[in-house]
Amino acid sequence: MADAHHREFKNRLYAQFARIGKALSSPHRLELLELLAQGERTVDSLATEMGLSLANTSQHLQALRQAALVESRKQGLYVYYRLVEPAVFDVCRAVRTLAEHRLAELDRLVREHFGERASIEPVRMEQLLERARAAEVVILDTRPVSEYAAGHIAGAISVPVDDLQQRLRQLPRNKEYVAYCRGPYCVYADRAVEILRGKGRRARRLLEGFPEWKAAGLPVETGAEV
Repeated sequence: MADAHHREFKNRLYAQFARIGKALSSPHRLELLELLAQGERTVDSLATEMGLSLANTSQHLQALRQAALVESRKQGLYVYYRLVEPAVFDVCRAVRTLAEHRLAELDRLVREHFGERASIEPVRMEQLLERARAAEVVILDTRPVSEYAAGHIAGAISVPVDDLQQRLRQLPRNKEYVAYCRGPYCVYADRAVEILRGKGRRARRLLEGFPEWKAAGLPVETGAEV
């Protein structure tokens, strides 16, 4: 009788764990969580970014909320979503890392998309921290301004990649730049490095993104530039 009771407990226990796995089983939901790791977002902005309808985006967010991975608040006509805690991003990163280690197709996909990315060695977080403390580099946050305001690497300046061409005159040629964005598969930093190097600046990208930097407990700031 005791064994049957314990078996029932184990079945119910793993059913709870499986709720998380089920919520993560959609590519769209995984992307939504990585976007929310940058900061709080409205349903409208998420739908626009991902090219989904509002109804479809809302359905995915509801599934994530039912699994207790995100929470929401309403302000006026808009509904804002955010991660419930940093551990949600940790799970997403663990899934990504396992895929990188085990799925050959992922490696082929990344190489095909990013081409010659490996020809310029990226900067790792510990290297950037050391060089930033020594004032040896200028750190560029190439994400949208709203994401920079929600949180950014301490000391970074906001230069969204779409604005970089217009702001080149403000970036001295004698400096070295490290650009970062949302994560290792975000293209903003790559595009920024390409533009900067094409205009004679020394530039590299951060290997990781802002969520990884924050998760590592490294210095961050919030708020827009003054």
